[in-house]
Amino acid sequence: MSFYERHRDFVEAVLRTAPDGVRVEWSGDTLVMHDTPSGIHQLNLVLIQRQFEHHAPDGYMVSGYSALTTPDVSKERTPDLTYLPIASLAREGNATLAEEALVAVEVVSPSNPGNDWVDKLRDYAVMRVPLYLIVDPREGTVTLFSEPNHDRYHVRHDRKFGDGMRIPEPFDFDLDLSGLVRYPD
Repeated sequence: MSFYERHRDFVEAVLRTAPDGVRVEWSGDTLVMHDTPSGIHQLNLVLIQRQFEHHAPDGYMVSGYSALTTPDVSKERTPDLTYLPIASLAREGNATLAEEALVAVEVVSPSNPGNDWVDKLRDYAVMRVPLYLIVDPREGTVTLFSEPNHDRYHVRHDRKFGDGMRIPEPFDFDLDLSGLVRYPD
């Protein structure tokens, strides 16, 4: 049994005993558990999702629960939002190869911002997810990373809540950031 398969089996065992609403991700030897997100987190995510919906390429659909995997580097991450081929969502199980994802969207948690800004930023680049969008209600900012190569993205665009942001192909639209809500101070 490979290192990846051993980790996957362990994560599945943890998930079977985890309370409802808890998500488990892993990167190498590190397990990360998340609780149910706040209302502001969910609102911001829905506002982003609704805009992406109108521009998703044919044959792709939104998923908020799919684990993106990269067995050769022993990583599995579950973005708040991603777009995957319908065919991959029709397969049994929850894991999809990260190379099939068009984007990973994360809304930063106030309790663990490093997970999105450091760990997932590195992992999604290693996993070759072409676009990584971070919505940060703590700071009132949105950041888009693109052009992954090895362990980092080579292009970064930052905008403030209230501005707009160009989302490149295959979505190709202007994301309206005016309705996003900050966490209370």
